[in-house]
Amino acid sequence: MDSLFYLVPAASVVALLFAWIFYHKMRKEDEGTPTMKQIAQFVREGAMAYLKQQYKIVVIVFIILAIFFAILAYGFGVQNPWVPFAFLTGGFFSGLAGFIGMKTATYASGRTANAARRSLNAGLKVAFRSGAVMGLTVVGLGLLDIAIWWILLNAFVVEASEAQKLVVITTTMLTFGMGASTQALFARVGGGIYTKAADVGADIVGKVESDLPEDDPRNPATIADNVGDNVGDVAGMGADLYESYCGSILSTMALGASAFYAAGPAMQTKAILAPMLIAAVGVVLSVISIFTVRTKEGAGMAQLLKSMSFGTNLAAILSGVATFGILALVFGTQNSDWWHFSCSVLSGLIAGVVIGKATEYYTSHSYRPTQKLAESSATGPATVIISGVGLGMLSTAIPVLAIAAAIILSFLFAIGFDVNSMMEAASLSKGLYGVAIAAVGMLSTLGITLATDAYGPIADNAGGNAQMSELEPEVRERTDVLDALGNTTAATGKGFAIGSAALTALALLASYIEEIKIALSRAGEMISGVAGQVAASDASILDILNHFNVSLMNPSVLAGVFIGSMMAFLFCGLTMNAVGRAAQKMVVEVRRQFHEIKGILTGEGTPDYKRCVEISTKAAQYEMLVPSIIAILAPVLVGVVLGVAGVLGLLIGGLGAGFVLAVFMSNSGGAWDNAKKYVEEGNLGGKNSDAHHATVVGDTVGDPFKDTSGPSLNILIKLMSMVSIVMAGLTVVCHLL
Repeated sequence: MDSLFYLVPAASVVALLFAWIFYHKMRKEDEGTPTMKQIAQFVREGAMAYLKQQYKIVVIVFIILAIFFAILAYGFGVQNPWVPFAFLTGGFFSGLAGFIGMKTATYASGRTANAARRSLNAGLKVAFRSGAVMGLTVVGLGLLDIAIWWILLNAFVVEASEAQKLVVITTTMLTFGMGASTQALFARVGGGIYTKAADVGADIVGKVESDLPEDDPRNPATIADNVGDNVGDVAGMGADLYESYCGSILSTMALGASAFYAAGPAMQTKAILAPMLIAAVGVVLSVISIFTVRTKEGAGMAQLLKSMSFGTNLAAILSGVATFGILALVFGTQNSDWWHFSCSVLSGLIAGVVIGKATEYYTSHSYRPTQKLAESSATGPATVIISGVGLGMLSTAIPVLAIAAAIILSFLFAIGFDVNSMMEAASLSKGLYGVAIAAVGMLSTLGITLATDAYGPIADNAGGNAQMSELEPEVRERTDVLDALGNTTAATGKGFAIGSAALTALALLASYIEEIKIALSRAGEMISGVAGQVAASDASILDILNHFNVSLMNPSVLAGVFIGSMMAFLFCGLTMNAVGRAAQKMVVEVRRQFHEIKGILTGEGTPDYKRCVEISTKAAQYEMLVPSIIAILAPVLVGVVLGVAGVLGLLIGGLGAGFVLAVFMSNSGGAWDNAKKYVEEGNLGGKNSDAHHATVVGDTVGDPFKDTSGPSLNILIKLMSMVSIVMAGLTVVCHLL
C-alpha cells in the first residue's frame, strides 16, 4: 500500500479534531437569559425526539435491505459478499454526520443570539464556526469510512491478479454509497416534510391571518418551525452531502482502477489514490479558510456575502493550486497525465464557483432578480408566484451550462484534447475518469462550503430565539441580517449540492457499467464486443454497451429515459403533496389553539407547542415512506423488466430532468424567501403591508420547493445510481427484455 495513503486517515483526524474544537468552543459560549435557555431546550428536545423516531424507522428499513443483500450474496451468489456490511456502514456514518451536525446546531442557535447582543461579528463567528462542525464532521467521517474499507479490503480480498483485485476492491467500496444514499433520502425527505409543515402552518395562520411577527412566541407552530430547521436543513443536508462527497471519491477510485487496468497495478494505485489525496488536502485548506470568515459591526448583506465568499473562494483557489502539486507527486512529471487531470479537477472547481455565484445572484436580495420579484408584490400574491416561477426557470441556464462545460472540458483535458480518438475504448475510460475527478474537485472544499450552508439554519434559529425571548430590537436586527445571509448561503449550498450531484451521478453511471462487467465475469460469460466475442473481464465500456445494445434506437433505453424523467416529477409531486397534507393539519391545529386557548394573542395564554411538534413528527414519519420506497424500487423493477439498457436510460433520464428541476425549485424557493426578507427590511411598505402579505404567500409556496422537493432530487438521482450498481448482478441474470 502506497505510503501517501496514510495522509487520508490523517486528514480525517484533522477534520474531526477541529470539529471537536469548534464544538467545545461553542459550548463555552453563554446561552443567555433563562428564557433563551428554555426556548433552546424546547427546540433541542423536539429535534432529538424527531431524530429518535426517524432512526427507528430507518433501522428497520436497513435491516430488511441488509438481509435481502445477504440472500443475494450468500444464497444466490449474484452479489458481492461484502455488500451487506458496506451498506450498513455507509448508512451509519451518514446518519452519524447528520446527528452530530444537528446536535451542534441546537446548542449553537441560542448562543448565537446571545453573541449577537455583543456584536454582529460575534454572532457571525459563533454561527459560522458551529456550521463548520457539520462541514468538518461530514468530510472527516467520509474519509474515515473510505480509509477503513480500503485497509480492510486490501487485507482480505484475494483475486487472480493484483490488477483485478484493485477493481474488485474499488467497486465493492462503491456499494457502501447506497447505505449513505438511503439514509440521506430518509433524512432529507422526512426532515423536509417536518420543517415545511411547521413553517407553512406558522406563516399562513400566524403571519397572514393574525399579523404576528416572524417567530412570535404566541404562534403555537413556532417551536416546531425552529425544530424543523435543524432536522431538515442541518441533519438532512449533512447526510445528503456526505453521500455526494463519498460517492464522488469512490466512483473516481473505481473508474481509476478500470481505466488503467491495462497499465498495471502501479498506475491503477496512483489513479485510486489521487481522489483520496485531493479530498484530504481539501480538508486542511477548508480548516484554514474557516478562520478567515469575519465581518465588521454594522455590515450589510453585501459586506457579509463578501466575508463569506472570501473564505469559500480562498479554499477553492488554494485547492486548485494544491491539486497540481498533489497529482505531480502521485503520477510523476514524466508524462502529461498529472497536469491533464489537474485541469479536469480545475474544471469541477470552477463550475462549483460559477454555480454558487449564479445562485447567489438569483436568490440574494442584494441583486435585481430578487428585488424585482419583491416589486411584483405590488399587484398581489399571484404575480409574486408567477415571477418566482419565471425567475427559477431562467436561473437554470447558468448552472446547466456550467455543468455541461465542466463535463466536456474535464473529459477533453483528461485525454489531452485528442478529439479524434475520444470515443475509442482507452480514451473513453480515461475521459470518464477525468469527469469523475472533476466532481472530487468540486467537493474538495466541502468542509467550508457545507459550513456556509449549516450556518443558515443556526442563524435562523438564533433570530427565533431573540424574538421569543423579547431581546433588544438591535439584537433582532442583527439576527435578521445574519438570517438573510443564511437564506442566500443555504440557497448557494443547495445549488452546489445539486451541481456536485450531477457530476457524481455521471461518474456513477460509468461505474455502473464497470459493475455490470464484474457481474458478467462472476457468471463466466463471453460477451459480444465491438470486435467480436471477448471475455467479460477483458471487455471495455464500449464492448459492454455493444453487448447490451445501448443506443438511442433501442426501445428499452428510450422507455428508461422517459421513466427516469418521470421519476423526478413523480418524486416532487409526492413530496410536495406530503408537505401540503401535513401543513393542512398544522393550520387546523394553530387555528384551533387560537380559538380555544384564551389569551394566546394577547400574550396572557401559553400555546401548546408540544402538540404542533407531534403533528410535524408523525406527518414526516408517515409521509416519507412512500417516496423513499419508490426511489429504491424503481431501478430494481426497471432492471428486472428492461434489463441493463433500460436501467442506463432510467439513470440518464433521471439525471437530466432531476438536475434541471432541482435547480429551478431551489432557486425559486430561495428567491421567494429573500423577497419577503427584502420587504421586511422596510422596502415596499415594510412588515404587515399588502406587499409583505403577498411575499409571505410566495415564501410559503417556496418552502417545499427549496427545502423538501428540490434538495431531495439530488439524492434521488444518486440513490437510483447506487441501487442500480448494487443490484447489477441481479439485473444481469434476471431480466425480461
